[in-house]
This record gives sequence, structure tokens and C-alpha cells, in this order.
Amino acid sequence: MRALIYDGELRLVEDYPAPEIGEGEALVRVLMAGICNTDLEIIKGYMGFTGVPGHEFVGVVEASPEEELAGKRVVGEINCPCGTCDYCLTGMGNHCPARSVLGILKRDGAFAEYLTLPVENLHIVPDGVRDEEAVFAEPLAAACRALEQVKLERGESVVVLGDGKLGLLVAQVVKSTGCALLSVGLDPSKLSILRGMGIRTRPGTDGMKEKFDVAVDCTGSPEGLGAALSLTRPLGRVVLKTTVAENPSIDTSRIVVDEITVIGSRCGPFEPALEALKAKTVKVEPLISAVVPFSNALEAFDIARKKDMIKVLLKM
Repeated sequence: MRALIYDGELRLVEDYPAPEIGEGEALVRVLMAGICNTDLEIIKGYMGFTGVPGHEFVGVVEASPEEELAGKRVVGEINCPCGTCDYCLTGMGNHCPARSVLGILKRDGAFAEYLTLPVENLHIVPDGVRDEEAVFAEPLAAACRALEQVKLERGESVVVLGDGKLGLLVAQVVKSTGCALLSVGLDPSKLSILRGMGIRTRPGTDGMKEKFDVAVDCTGSPEGLGAALSLTRPLGRVVLKTTVAENPSIDTSRIVVDEITVIGSRCGPFEPALEALKAKTVKVEPLISAVVPFSNALEAFDIARKKDMIKVLLKM
């Protein structure tokens, strides 16, 4: 099959082995896949991954042990736990030490014509949700995870740092809580998308004196956590969504002295994400910067690296 592979360099090949279907797994023909910041970090060495990257996708089930999935459009959760360890048996499969992760850890991903996932990872895409919208299900689920971890009360103040792909999704999800929200970024055109949705924005943190109950770091930058801590009130909470190849350097004394809680936040629930896409309460089409044919996948990565880009999609 055609596949985009990373083995120290990013290459598009025509003869990559098609995935073998494991027990309890479905074969999915990929229709569309999204390039995210994690993919850009992987080709810098993040996680030491080699193989087929990519974890945001929508596809059609070609083969499945569950007949009702056959021929259905699906999106998929990316963590594949062993199912037998203590973590799995206590409902913490996303943290299974033996897990594989689609396109990130020990499992080929979505930048290929086909992928495999356990059937329990797959979610049928509702009618009325276009492929270009469905491909956002995984990052939108990650945005929804923040609300699972931090129960926001109406009137609490929240700052979302970062105007990239994830930051724009997190801001929309947080807005639904009725909290006092500020979104901070560096790109006026990206911030204008949020202003059009009634979200207050600010260009950068220079000179900011306002403090918040909750800060969410979606900057994709090693400096993001330090910036979030500087904007958080004593006894406040910081939600860390950023993953980068470079380790950040921060002054942890601020966390201790102000008794700030730092919460790592990763993958999230697909059900509310798909419902939001179906109901159009989260708008993702303004976030699409380019749709590129898979034959031009290398060019798509060059496009995705540009600072004014938001989401670049690969169409198979």
C-alpha cells in the first residue's frame, strides 16, 4: 500500500506492507487524515517513533469481526491497551504500560491507505458529519478531556494559551461552560476565528497582569507551561496539553509557593466530541487551512509547518 513513513526522514512509499489484522481488530480504509502538532514533533524525534505516523483519521471499515461495523464510516481512539494488566483491569487502559498508540508508539498510523484498530476503539460517524469534520474527532475528544479533569463552575476565569489547532478547539469547548474565558495567541487571523464565535482574545502575554482560576497550555511550545503558571492564581489549576520533543525548563517554586495544581491531559471521550460535531456546537471547518492529496503528503507537511497554518488534511 501507499504510506508515509518516518525512519529518520519522512518518505512517501508505494510498496509498504499492508497491516496484518490482529485478533479483535478491524481493517479500516483511510479516507482522510489530519496532520497535528504531535506529528510535527515525531519527525523531530518525539517518542523515538519509526513507521507510519498519523492518528487523526476518518475511514471505512473494510473487514471486522463485528458485522455491524462493516462498511461504516468510523473514527478511532488511538490507545490500544493489553487488556490484562492492573491498569487495564481498573479502567486505566489509556495508561497501560504495554499499550500501543496509533501512529505514535509501536503501531503504524493513519498516513497510509489502511490501518488496523481494535473494534472497541472505533466509533461510527453520525450522518450529517462530513469527512472534513469527522477527522477532528480525536483532537476534539482531547479538548473535551480537559473538562472531565477540571470541573469548571460558571463564572470561574479560564485562559487558553495557544491559537493552533488544539487551542482553537479547547477554547470552543471551554466556552460551552459559561466561564469567563480569554484565549491568548500570536496570530491575529487565528484569533479572529474565535472572536467571530464571541470569545474574548488577546495577542500575546506581554504586560498581562490578569490572573485566572485555570490556565490551559495548548501552545505546543516548551515555554508554554511557564507562561501558564505565571497567569494562574494561588490555588489555581494548570492543564497541560502540550507535547514537545524538547524538554521544558521551568521554575517549580511557583507551583509550590502558590500551591498550583498541574494536570497532564491527553486523550479524551469520543462521544461528546462526535455529538458536538453533529450538533455543530463546535465549528471545525474554519480551522481547515488546506486539503492536500495524499500523493503530495510531503508537501502537506511543509505546509503544516508554516506558522499561519492551522489544520492541514490529507485526502486519500
